[in-house]
Amino acid sequence: MKVILISMPDVVPIIIHETAVHMPNHGIASIGGNIDADHEVYLIDLIRKRRSIRKYLTRMVNRIEPDLIGLSAMAWQYDTCVKIAHLLKELRPGVKIVIGGYHATLMHEEIAGSAEARWIDYIVRGEGEEVCRRLVNALAGRDRLADIPGLSYRDNGAFVHNPRGPNLDLATLKLPIRDQRRLTWGYHILYSKIELVETSRGCTRSCNFCSMKHMYGRTFRTYPISRVLDDLDDIYYRRRTRWAFITDDNMVLNPDRVMELCDAIIARNYKGLNIVVQADCITMAGNEPMVAKMAEAGFRSVFLGIENGSKKNLSAAGKGDIVAASRQAIENCHKYGMMVIGGLIFGFPEDDEAAIRENYEFFKSIGADASYCQILTPYPKTGMRDNLEAEHLIVNHSDYKKYSGLWANVRTRHLSAEQLQYQFWYQRQVVLGWWNPPAPARKQGRGWTSIWRFLFKPVLKLHFWRIMRREGWEGRYRREVERWARLNRFRDLEGY
Repeated sequence: MKVILISMPDVVPIIIHETAVHMPNHGIASIGGNIDADHEVYLIDLIRKRRSIRKYLTRMVNRIEPDLIGLSAMAWQYDTCVKIAHLLKELRPGVKIVIGGYHATLMHEEIAGSAEARWIDYIVRGEGEEVCRRLVNALAGRDRLADIPGLSYRDNGAFVHNPRGPNLDLATLKLPIRDQRRLTWGYHILYSKIELVETSRGCTRSCNFCSMKHMYGRTFRTYPISRVLDDLDDIYYRRRTRWAFITDDNMVLNPDRVMELCDAIIARNYKGLNIVVQADCITMAGNEPMVAKMAEAGFRSVFLGIENGSKKNLSAAGKGDIVAASRQAIENCHKYGMMVIGGLIFGFPEDDEAAIRENYEFFKSIGADASYCQILTPYPKTGMRDNLEAEHLIVNHSDYKKYSGLWANVRTRHLSAEQLQYQFWYQRQVVLGWWNPPAPARKQGRGWTSIWRFLFKPVLKLHFWRIMRREGWEGRYRREVERWARLNRFRDLEGY
C-alpha cells in the first residue's frame, strides 16, 4: 500500500510573524513511523507549501499514486481539510481519505452526518498510530475494518463508529519519521533548524477550556527514558539539529521523572542542544531543583499557562488560584537562565475594557519575556463551551475557521464580540508595546534579536507611525484584521 499523510497549512501569528517559525507536524510523523514497514509512507506538511497547495499536491499525487491519504486537522483547520479532501478525490477518484486529530475525534458523529462526508472514507478517533497501522493492513487484506477500535468507516453508505480502544502503551511506539519519506523540509525556529520530540501524553489538570480529555482521558502517560534518548539521538546526530521542541502538553506533571530524564540528557553530553517545553505554573513554582536541572540539561525556553491575572477568571477556567505560582515560576525560570513565554486568555464572561487592560498590566508586572495571547474559544465538547452556551455568550457556533484563538467567537457580559476583538488587540499595543528581547533571548539568538532590534523594529515603527498619522488606532486595527482574514485564505483551493 502507498500512503500519504498530510498536515494542514493554516497558521496563527500570535507571537511573531507566521513565517518565522515552521515546525514539522509530529502527529503524522509518529503515525507514519508506526505503519508496518512493508507499506510505502510519505509525509507532507503543507505549512511549507502555503503558496502552491493545489499545484504541489497535484504533482505529488500523480507521482506517488497513493492508495490512502490521511489528513490531520485542528478545529480551525478543518475547513481547509475538507477542501483538500475534495481536491484529492478530484485528482484521484479511487483514493481513500482518512481524517484524524482532535476535531475529528470530538466531532466524528457530526462529520459523518455532514455534506462534506462524501469526501471522507474513514475517521480515526483518539490516538492514531495503531488505528492507522491496522487500517492500512485492512485495506491490504490483512485485517478487518469492523475489528479496529477507534475507527469509523462506511458500511452500505452510512458511517459505523467502532468502540474506542484503550490508550496506547507508549513503550511500544516506534520513532517518528524524519528521513527522506518526509517530502517537505525547511523546518526552523527563526534561523535555526528545529525538530519535535514527545516524552509523555495527556494531562491530569482540570482546565475546562481544553479538549484533551476527549483524546486521552484525564491521564498522564510517559515514554521510557531510553526511548526519549533514542529520539534525541535521531534529532541531534542523524538530523544534525540543535533545537528540539517537546510537544507534551505538560511534561512536568511528574517532577521526579523530569529530574531523571534531565540527568540522562546531561550524561549524553549533547553540546549545544536547546530544548523548548510547555509546563504548568504550579509545578515550576514549587520545584526549583527541577527547574535548575532542566536548565543544566539544555532547556532554554518554557511556555507557561498563566492564562489570567483574575482569580475569578481563573476559577471559571478550572485553573484555581495560580497568580502567586505564576510569579514564582517565572522567578525560578529566570534564576536559571530560561526564557518564559506566558500564555494569556481574554474574553471571560466578566471581562470589560478595564479587565482586559489589567490582565495585560498583570502580565507586564510578573516579568515574563514574551506573551502568547488568545481569546477564549468555545471548542466543541468542552466544559467551557457548555458554560458559555448556557449564558448565551457564544456568537459563532459553527464557523470553526475562526476557532484559532485569534478571533472573538464569544461576547462578555460587558463587551460585544467586536468590542472584545478590538480591546484584545488595542490594550496589547498600549500596555505591552513593542517587544524588547530579554537577556536570555539575546544570548540564545544574537543574530536574529539584533536584526529585530536594529532593523525590523525601527522600520515597522516608522511604518505604523505613518498609518497612525493618517488613520489612527481604528485604521491600524482595521488593517490588522484584514491581514488576519487573508492569512489562511488559500486562493488555489477556492471553489472546493
